[in-house]
Amino acid sequence: MWLELLAIIGGFVLLTWSADRFVIGAAAIALNLNVSPLIIGLTIVSLGTSAPEILVSGMAALQGNTGLSIGNALGSNIINIGLVLGITALIAPLDVHSRILSRELPVLLAIMAIVWLLLLDGSLGQLDGTLLLSGMALMLVWMTYVGIQSRGSGEPMTEEYAEKIQTGLGMGLAVFWLVVGLIFLLISSRFLIWGAVSVAQQFGVSDLIIGLTIVALGTSLPELAASVAGVIKKEHDIVVGNIIGSNIFNLLAVLGLPGIIHPGPIDAVVMERDYIAMVILTIFLFAMAYGFRGGARRINRYEGGVLLMIFIGYQSLLYFSVTGDARLPS
Repeated sequence: MWLELLAIIGGFVLLTWSADRFVIGAAAIALNLNVSPLIIGLTIVSLGTSAPEILVSGMAALQGNTGLSIGNALGSNIINIGLVLGITALIAPLDVHSRILSRELPVLLAIMAIVWLLLLDGSLGQLDGTLLLSGMALMLVWMTYVGIQSRGSGEPMTEEYAEKIQTGLGMGLAVFWLVVGLIFLLISSRFLIWGAVSVAQQFGVSDLIIGLTIVALGTSLPELAASVAGVIKKEHDIVVGNIIGSNIFNLLAVLGLPGIIHPGPIDAVVMERDYIAMVILTIFLFAMAYGFRGGARRINRYEGGVLLMIFIGYQSLLYFSVTGDARLPS
């Protein structure tokens, strides 16, 4: 048991470090190619925040643990909004000024609706996976277009990303960190999956539950650390933008990979419990950050507390469903 726990903890630590190296390398390469910081932030940084989830999902699917992949995707989205944004807003209210985020929030809701329709038949097939991964490619193209269109428009995230992205890395060192980051992402995800699946088997817990809890929490730790650091530096738009971008890529890439690699049926409880929890939290985020209250777009401490309480309630439901004290209708 100790070896498995060490693999999980070590996998999380290495996963966080390697994802950071990967993003630094990829961003520096783009910067050396004269790509604007805003485009880098909207594409490379947003995709990089989902790199741990993507690698873990792909590795789990390769080993036949599709339930863990699905749990990781939905659980990470739930944690990103309920726990990460909840805690961050409790530290300091988040003021949302970016016009780009006003476009991304409805897109996130639309993607959730599409994914719900794809999963409504109770399976995650290769066609579903192909459509989701194609959607990811389209999102990257769209975000690049939005970044180009926003040049010179006074977009608040432009300055925030310009200050955040590391400069001064030569092309050789940037490529080195990109490759090193990718290699250790693969290694750490392998350790993490082995440890998590072994623990699940020993405790008789399903791969889905492990994916929704331990794995999702571990792969979301970089977002939590980055969000807390961001709110201290008053990078509010980047904090909210990274969460929205990460959730979009979790639905498209993290769910798409197991559909391609290891298609099959999904547990009915996913749509009855976990997907509904994700939808509720996302609707709350949309209502708070979109600006329906006379143009004010802010996630205040009270609303952060609401998000956190919903997350705690969901985790309690998971606990009782595992212990047998709660039963959902099938």
